[in-house]
Amino acid sequence: MQETLVKYLKSSPILAKYNLSERDIHELSEYLRRHCISAHVEEIVRMVEDVIGISPTLGWKEILEAAAKKIVEFLHAQAASIRIFDPESDRLVAFGSYQYAETHRLKSIPVEKSVAGKVIKSGKSYLVSNILSEPDYINKDVVKEHGFNSLMAVPINIPGFLENKSDIQGTIQIYYNEINREFDPLEVTNAELLARRVSYVLAKKRILDLQKLNLQKEKIVEKIFVKLSHREGIKMKDVFSMMIPELVDIIQIQSCSLYSIMPDRSHVQIELEYPIGQETHESGCMFAIKEHAYFDSLINGTEKRGDYAYERIDSSYILIKDPLNSRLSNKELKRYTSKHNVNSVLLIPLKAMDEINYFLVFYVTDRRQEFTEQEIELLSFLGKEIMKALRIEKLDDVLHDFKNPGIAIAGFAKRAKKLLEKEDVVSVKDKIAEYLDIVIKEIIRMQELAIYPNIEGRERVIDLTEVLKSRFRINEEAIREQKRINIKLIRHELQQGLFIYCSPFGFERVLDNLLDNATRAIPEQGGELSIRSYREKDMVCFEIRNTGKIPKENIEQIRKGEVKGRGLNIIYRFIQAIHGKLEVFTDADSTTFRVMIPLYK
Repeated sequence: MQETLVKYLKSSPILAKYNLSERDIHELSEYLRRHCISAHVEEIVRMVEDVIGISPTLGWKEILEAAAKKIVEFLHAQAASIRIFDPESDRLVAFGSYQYAETHRLKSIPVEKSVAGKVIKSGKSYLVSNILSEPDYINKDVVKEHGFNSLMAVPINIPGFLENKSDIQGTIQIYYNEINREFDPLEVTNAELLARRVSYVLAKKRILDLQKLNLQKEKIVEKIFVKLSHREGIKMKDVFSMMIPELVDIIQIQSCSLYSIMPDRSHVQIELEYPIGQETHESGCMFAIKEHAYFDSLINGTEKRGDYAYERIDSSYILIKDPLNSRLSNKELKRYTSKHNVNSVLLIPLKAMDEINYFLVFYVTDRRQEFTEQEIELLSFLGKEIMKALRIEKLDDVLHDFKNPGIAIAGFAKRAKKLLEKEDVVSVKDKIAEYLDIVIKEIIRMQELAIYPNIEGRERVIDLTEVLKSRFRINEEAIREQKRINIKLIRHELQQGLFIYCSPFGFERVLDNLLDNATRAIPEQGGELSIRSYREKDMVCFEIRNTGKIPKENIEQIRKGEVKGRGLNIIYRFIQAIHGKLEVFTDADSTTFRVMIPLYK
């Protein structure tokens, strides 16, 4: 350093006129090194330590604002502002400031034709000696009002860390009152050094956030694993009910709902909610997508992505910052949020193969302008775990559905084999063919259920009475195979021509489960099992009645849809999906399940 200073002083045109001796130059350089430069270095070190000392536990905006303040003080500037590049909207978003009110600045500006954009693209600092004559500075009226005349814009970088997350680019713009200011290269270097130290603090924050996020993810997985280890099985509702209350500390929610998108892609239905019993938000409620702009935007991408005054539309979520003023809100949402003191609404899509089939909606009580990347990631992770539970549940549903048909197939096969052992096979040929037809049909049905677990979604017109008679016979064979000889089977009135529009597989599952539940509810000493079908106005009805009473509390749970058994879950979900109704009646010694489904016209 000493040699560099001597060389610099010798070449200085200012000192040349004083005709200093070699010794004088060396003494001057030594004085500058000991007193001036060392003091400046100490000042830089102190400032760097101050910036590094900013707590990484603060929010992103708070860290940047604290850093802006320290940089302004160190560089003896008047103000500073931060802008971050948003690749979703291809704009630069205001993200904190010091001595420069947020309300005075444009919320976002384009990358093109902007000072911040020049810095982002080049990755280098950009100096403006006179703001009013700078063609790429848009908001001239505001800086003129503040008395700002020159600025130094330096780049800032927030590391991404994850493979699928790129670094976040931004700028710190430092404002001065002097007009036509000449920026010292050392001053620019110091500003860039401090900006890099800010990046270091943000990197620490991101590491801490990722650690916290991973711990929260592990907690979710651990709870699910514990439940599975108890051999209780796992259902979508279990994961939702276990984990949503855990997330209340992260976002102050009034309620949360899980929606599924119907096969017609025109309606959505509430599958689950927390807490249970929110007004107009009951399990099974169905809504037309086109009547809810926030649903339409999330599912069909009808709105352009960007950060707006009352909503933010992102590829991974939609945040309605102010439901009462957002263009995405409808009357129903405004009424609900006003009544329940909801200040913001967050929608997170749950994708499979780039298609949204489910999504979560959080009704948040605190006013949120933004959610952190980690909060969105955690809520998305929860959604993925809910979807895993749904796949396990569907697999368990299929296995559950195999039981009765499997028993019946074995029974028909045994009876066909027994007939084949008769001497006069020709006389029983038709009966054997009938039994084998049933066996083949049921095996094909089970095969399709196993290979295509989502086949339930394929809908067509079916004759309710014919399907009811078919499944009653399968259940009859299962009863026979289980040696329940003390059960009397009765077919009451079975009206013909009762057509409904639904999935045949789904409807068969409902009947199999209802008949199986009714059979198992009959006491050991025996009783009756009967079926009936009829029309009532525009509804098609069928009843399954069995000997044996069901407790009143269970009846109330079934009516509310708060069912625990796997079979009843299958029944309830399907009937809700086709706009049907499930009713339960009990008398002195029997229970009747009545299902009402809209008549196909």
